[in-house]
Amino acid sequence: MGTESDERMSACQRPIAYCLVPGPCPLLQSLMIQLGVNIDHVATLRQARYPGEPDPMGGGGEPDPVRAAHEAELGGADGITVHLREDRRHMTDRDVGLLRRLVKVKLNLEMAATEEMIEIARQTRPHTAMLVPEGREEVTTEGGLDVLGQVDRLGEVVAELKERGMIVSAFIDPDTQQVQAAAKVGFDVCEVHTGPYAHAFAACGGDLRKDKLKDQLRLVEEAGCVIRELGMRFNAGHALNYHNVHLIAGLAGIDELHIGHSIVCRSVYVGFRQAVADMKALMVRASVLS
Repeated sequence: MGTESDERMSACQRPIAYCLVPGPCPLLQSLMIQLGVNIDHVATLRQARYPGEPDPMGGGGEPDPVRAAHEAELGGADGITVHLREDRRHMTDRDVGLLRRLVKVKLNLEMAATEEMIEIARQTRPHTAMLVPEGREEVTTEGGLDVLGQVDRLGEVVAELKERGMIVSAFIDPDTQQVQAAAKVGFDVCEVHTGPYAHAFAACGGDLRKDKLKDQLRLVEEAGCVIRELGMRFNAGHALNYHNVHLIAGLAGIDELHIGHSIVCRSVYVGFRQAVADMKALMVRASVLS
């Protein structure tokens, strides 16, 4: 007799395809977990040297996040993620415009649901627009979007972005009420905030016998099941790294992970292309073996 966890896993389990001939398997590739590489912190490094408008001589400043996007693609990235913040602390309008023209994979624009950002999305038309909360004092996004508390307003924003051909995503905490609100609003994708999971992983040394880590992983898993049951795509991200990514990548039905800071950090030692390839390999292995 199966446990409640076993029943939940079987209800949400994604089919695994096996190829019996040499070479890439198209069916397996279509089911393979995807990696969206966040290049914000490449721009953060640039802005440390060129605060304000990067490089007055017109070269864009170093390191250029547009070049980083190209390296990420060569490393196997399935998408490029950028967050254009109100204060332009890292990514700039110039970056977003160039990336939309030059990126060969999908471009995901993280944005607050403000009139300014909505207009930029209208003009730029990224493949995906992800609505996130934004605070001036935070170093990085520290919590999920409160969809439940602003259903009517977000419904208007989502409808407008969809009319321009964008897939629209919500960055939310692993809370089933927020998931249900996201479905009501009309989001195509829910990206589950994995920050609390990552903190628990570090605190527990990755030991799944400890309740703190098991509980946080279960919250992400359960949110993912509800997301899929309601017809949305299940993505996840925030504070994922080379040590903790495997448990999230192995969850049933997860489509895509968005990871940035740890990849940028590793690239200092091995190069950006290799850092992306290393992360993608860890994700795929965890996904296929789960």
